Formats: sequence, structure tokens, C-alpha cells
Amino acid sequence: MVSNGYLRLKWARDHMGVSSHIRDRFLKEKPFSGMKIAMALHVEAKTGIFALLLKEGGADVRLASCNPLSSDDSVVESLKNDYNFKVYARKGESESEYYEYIEKTVEEEPDIIIDDGGDLTNLVSSRPELVKNIIGGNEETTTGVVRLKAMEKAGALKFPMFDINDAQMKHFFDNRYGSGQSALDGFMNATNILIAGKHVTVAGYGYVGKGVAMRLKGMGASVTVTEVDPVKAIEAVMDGFNVDTMHNAIKYSDLVFTATGMKNVVSYDDMLNAKKGMILGNVGHFNNEIDVDRLNKNNIEKTQVRNLVTEYKLENGNTIDVISDGRLLNLAAGQGHPVEIMDLSFALQALTAEYIVKNKNKLEKRVYAVPEEIDKQVAEIELKTLNIRIDNLSNEQIKYINSYTEGT
Repeated sequence: MVSNGYLRLKWARDHMGVSSHIRDRFLKEKPFSGMKIAMALHVEAKTGIFALLLKEGGADVRLASCNPLSSDDSVVESLKNDYNFKVYARKGESESEYYEYIEKTVEEEPDIIIDDGGDLTNLVSSRPELVKNIIGGNEETTTGVVRLKAMEKAGALKFPMFDINDAQMKHFFDNRYGSGQSALDGFMNATNILIAGKHVTVAGYGYVGKGVAMRLKGMGASVTVTEVDPVKAIEAVMDGFNVDTMHNAIKYSDLVFTATGMKNVVSYDDMLNAKKGMILGNVGHFNNEIDVDRLNKNNIEKTQVRNLVTEYKLENGNTIDVISDGRLLNLAAGQGHPVEIMDLSFALQALTAEYIVKNKNKLEKRVYAVPEEIDKQVAEIELKTLNIRIDNLSNEQIKYINSYTEGT
């Protein structure tokens, strides 16, 4: 009997046209032949297809989760049983299991690492015996890129790493449209609460925050944005959103979504100040955007009111609800980004990993942007899969944009 996980992987592959296009070439060329790749990503169907793509390209791949609540157990089992894949993950991992599983990905001393959040990179960087083998790696998300750049600035980055997050084909689509849809999918799955007519605050107006705010507005919510960046705050105003401080916004908000990559965006003091019954969800990578540590220490009573929602009674009598312990609700409470969105992000990662292999002797120990030609290649393949044609510049137009005429 075909397993549910196998069917999920099949469904993902059938809807990942860009990855399928790359797969055809990888199967022939085997660009990762002899390479060992360690991965720490959200272990679900789309990730499974990405990991298999690298294996089909000749790599020896090991995969662990980058979040204790984001794994799809049915996919994990299918990867192990149907594909004989080395994967170490389960939904609801303890903290010790989480780090134990990441450790298993590096037991064979990998050549390339592919990370989401920075924990795998941090582990490898602390082990000289591992560092000597690494020719480079990729980082998927905002939080991990922030950590990478801090390491580079401190002189602690021991090998070249590529910032996938800021590639155009990633942040324009994954961060905005992927996060926007999957955050609401996770929220509604967890709560079964109506969005229309609610006062909702979105903390952060980067591409993730923009996507979440856009979708909330489209579903009839009155949306407030909180920001620390004055330029982004003005952008939110120009996009038609109210802008306020968290201290004020939390008083009238029915729902709050954090999407910043920063810790304690909603502090315990904010929670004491919140509208009674407010629901909190996090769309950032780590579960520190909401101060769940102080919340767990200082609450009077804690009740699991739904499978994915915990109600806290606070010392001042206030009550608030938190989705999935403040962890990434897109995956902890939902199915993650849509298949077609992750197809683009994983295509970037696959082609950038190939670029690392081809240029391993030329790369320095720093953070690199995804090469422009890879960004464009992914866009061109996506257009082809969508059967969309675009114009090309004529020779006259190329000559025009490369020329300079005084007074024009």
C-alpha cells in the first residue's frame, strides 16, 4: 500500500516544475558526485524533493530538521523507507533530540552545508575537524543571514556562505506570497477564527510582514504595522496600513503576528497590556519573537484550549492565547509555503550549491549574494513552466541603453 508520505512527496514533485527541469540535467551530469551534503531544513514534502534532487545529482545527503515542530512524520518515514534516505527528524523533538539530529548530519564530515536559521552553520563552525572539509554553503532565511553577517563581521565565518534569502526570486515571492498565504493557513488551522472584521497587528514590515499584512487586509482585517525602521514604517503607511507602537497596538488588537527575526518583539509587559483574549502567532524562524520564557514562568494558569493553542492567565488577570508555543506557525500549525513557491527557493539553493562546487577554489570566507545569473535562470525556467513568453531587447535598444548622449 502506498504511504501517505509517499503521496505527499509525489504531489510536491508533480507541482515543482523548476526543480523537475533542473533534475533532468542533474541526473545526467551528476554535479555533486563524491560530495557529502548536510542539511538542516523544515522536513516536509517540498524539502524532501529538494533533498532528493541533490541526491539524484550525485551527493551523499543527510537531512535534519531546523525546527522541533515543523517536521511531517509521514514524509520522514517515506524518505527513509521508500527512498533509503538519511533523515533525522520527528515532529515534537525535544531540545536535546533537535541538536542530536543536527549532529548526525555532520558525522561523515560534509563538504557542503545547507541551513535554515544558522544552527547547522554554528555547529560546523565550532568544530575544526569539520571546517577543514567545508567548501561552502547556503542559508535560507532572514534569521540565519543575520547570524551569518554577524559572524563575518566578527571574523568568525570559516567558509563561504551564500545568502539565499535576499535573492530576488526568494524574497519577492517566498517571503511575501509564500509567508502571506502559509501564515494565514497555519492560523486558521490552529484557531478556526474569522479574520474579517478583526483588528490585527503585524510586527515587522519586511517582505514577510508585507505578505502577511497584504493577505490579512485582503481577508477583511483592519491591519496595524509596528516597525523600528522609519523607511519601512512610511512604506506601510503608503500601502494603506495603520502604523503604531507595539505598546499601543496590542491594547486594541484581536490578533498579533510577529515577523521580524528579532527577539522579544512582544514582551511579557506587552502581554500584560494586551486586549483580553488576544491571539499571538509567530511567523519568524525562532520562537523568541514572543517572550514565551517569561510567559511560562509568570503565568498563573496554563490551559491547552485547542490542539495548537495554549491559553495563559496572567498575574494581572489578563488572558492571552499563543499558537504553537510561539514557534513558526506556518509549519508548526500549517503545511508551510505553497509548493510552487518553495520550488523557486529550492531551485536557487540547488543551483547555488552547484555554483559552490564549480567555484570552490575561488570563493573567500564571507557571505555572498546569489549570483545574478542564477536568479535570472530560475526566473526563466519558471516562465517556461508557466508557458509565458516575454519580450527581448532589440539590437537597437541594447545599443541605446549602453550608449551615452550628452543632454539625455
